This record gives sequence, C-alpha cells and structure tokens, in this order.
Amino acid sequence: MRHLIPAGLLIAAIIHLLPLAGVLGGARLERLYGIPVDEPNIDILLRHRAVLFGLLGLLLLMAAFLPTLRTPALIAGIVSAASFLVIVARAGPHNAAIARVVTADWVALCALLMAAAVHALHRPAAG
Repeated sequence: MRHLIPAGLLIAAIIHLLPLAGVLGGARLERLYGIPVDEPNIDILLRHRAVLFGLLGLLLLMAAFLPTLRTPALIAGIVSAASFLVIVARAGPHNAAIARVVTADWVALCALLMAAAVHALHRPAAG
C-alpha cells in the first residue's frame, strides 16, 4: 500500500511534465493542442501554461519522494486535473488533441484520487 502514493504522484507528474515541451514554441504547442499558434498572444499564454504545468509536475515529482509535500501536491494536482475536465465538459466539442489531453487528465485524476485516499487513510492522527 505504501507504494501507491508515490506511484500515483509519479503518474500525475509525468502527465503534467509532458506539456513543458510547449515552452519551446509554436510548433510544439500546435502538436500538443492541435491548434494553430499563429497569434503572438496565444503563443505567450500557451507557453506560460507550459511553464505552470512544469512547476506542478515538479511539485508532484518531489512529493513522490518527500512526504511533507504530499498534501499540497495532491490538492494542486486534483484541482488542476478536475478543473480542466469540468471546463472541457462545459465547453462542448473539441479536437482530437484536446481529447488526448482529456484522457491524460482522467488518468492523472484517478491516480491522484487513489493516492489521496491512501494518504488520508495512513496519516498519523493529529495531536
């Protein structure tokens, strides 16, 4: 059981680190999201999004090995994945690249929820 928490965090970390490649520019972003990134403002926003996912991925990765980071990492990862899934569900039709992101976020969310459940069950009692 003790390996389920790091495993869930590592799965989510890898998924959240993949978009970091978008920092390299428009061509990478277009492959990631299946949309043309021919407008500078979209490029800026998506590249910044890639940096933020890199930071979240790093936090998840570190939490796999540092138990003191697990609660904030689990919360951040669950909020990130769940909010994206809610936004997509409310937005309507999307392309195949976004559908891949949806699948990845479902995997990440399930891994994080499993890790969070085990983490909550095995935390020492306060006080």
